[in-house]
Amino acid sequence: MTEYHVRIHELPPTDKPRERLRASGAAALADAELLAILLRVGIEGMNAIQLAQQLLVEFGGWNGLQRANFEELAQRRGMGEAKTAQLKAALEIGRRLLLAGGDERFQIRSPTDAAQLMQVEMGHLDQEQLRAICLDTKNRVQKIQTVYIGSLHTSMVRIGEIFKEPIRLNSASIIVVHNHPSGDPTPSPEDVVVTRQIIEAGQLLDIDVLDHLVIGSGRFVSMRERGLGFGKP
Repeated sequence: MTEYHVRIHELPPTDKPRERLRASGAAALADAELLAILLRVGIEGMNAIQLAQQLLVEFGGWNGLQRANFEELAQRRGMGEAKTAQLKAALEIGRRLLLAGGDERFQIRSPTDAAQLMQVEMGHLDQEQLRAICLDTKNRVQKIQTVYIGSLHTSMVRIGEIFKEPIRLNSASIIVVHNHPSGDPTPSPEDVVVTRQIIEAGQLLDIDVLDHLVIGSGRFVSMRERGLGFGKP
């Protein structure tokens, strides 16, 4: 039996994503419909909605599409560089909206909140990076600053660099985050030493170091919760 694939322009107006968005708002659309608007067209035998649904399943949803590298997506049948660029740009806009100014800024209430903010971007990096999340007095994100790229070693990391941006922003506190490219977020002895040094510097500068998260592949460790570098809770 020949499978029949309906093209988007052949759908009733009430089922077309752009028309539905205009009539009911973006919140009314399913994930596949939103992605289909970005893709615009499908491929032979598959309309844009069907292609979008397949991509979401294949890559494990929005987080998977965010983690996928540009080349991997661009080589996927039905994508190419133009569609991949549009998708990556849209996902980055969504991420930056979490960091929007004013009262809408993302508020961190727990280590999990901080990890979820950083996991998608840092969980797949092939090189170690150290970042600082700058927070105001209500633990709202002011800025995320990449401080260092390379192996986290006490002889290489300049602790003062971590606090340059928090001082400029008059941050009340920071959360330090770094990744383990191996995928295993277990803190190393070197991680503990660096954490102690960062905490000591923060005390001198009157900037609280709320936590140091180690990001792995789909997992993270809160060094404060483990009592590593922070002392036993």
